[in-house]
Amino acid sequence: MHGHNFCRTLCQQSELTTRCHLHFTLVLNADLRPILHGYFRSSCSWRVRIAFALKGVEYDQLPVNLIKDGGQQLTEEYKALNPMQQVPAVEIDGTTLSQSLAVIQYIDETRPGPRLLPADPKARAQVRMISDLIASGIQPLQNLYVIQKIGAEKMQWSQHFIDRGFQALEPILKQTAGKYCVGDEISMADICLVPQVYNAERFKVDVGKYPTIKRLNEALLEIEAFQVSHPSRQPDTPDDLRA
Repeated sequence: MHGHNFCRTLCQQSELTTRCHLHFTLVLNADLRPILHGYFRSSCSWRVRIAFALKGVEYDQLPVNLIKDGGQQLTEEYKALNPMQQVPAVEIDGTTLSQSLAVIQYIDETRPGPRLLPADPKARAQVRMISDLIASGIQPLQNLYVIQKIGAEKMQWSQHFIDRGFQALEPILKQTAGKYCVGDEISMADICLVPQVYNAERFKVDVGKYPTIKRLNEALLEIEAFQVSHPSRQPDTPDDLRA
């Protein structure tokens, strides 16, 4: 397993001995609980946390600090776990998966509990459309790696592309939404929406301009799975951001 090699190398660095010991402990229980390598404020990590919570799946977390030491995700050791050097990476059922939508769909297909993609083909296509719009058309343009490259203009850049995406998303949701993004059942689309609205608020986007998005986000944040997975309540949440 890539995770074993990742951990052995980390053990050579004394300041990460505790993390390494924890990883070996978790690997021994790999057949019992998935291991999420993520970051508290990562949209993609949050999506996976929501999916686990909705399905009632217990899992362990090994935080990957995207800021400390220039970014722990950029080490060769983490690259062995996820070649894209992004979070999340999820060790589950003897394999390691990355890309949050792939992970969510795997969880949906292998774990009991509420469906995260509808049975109806049209509704399922709508869920995927909305999820891809967010995960491919909005979020990558204002993730950490991109805005670090943008530099001083990162706020204006992020606002522009979030607004551009929300201007497309709002009329789509007006057509598809019931209580939630697609009809009245929570789906992968909702899992993608809430972290993106959180990012929009971080970058001072006026979410009030998008009443459907705002309504759906407020409704979803009342649900326990979205609360327990929130960035303010994670093991690696800094004290000044903790709920």
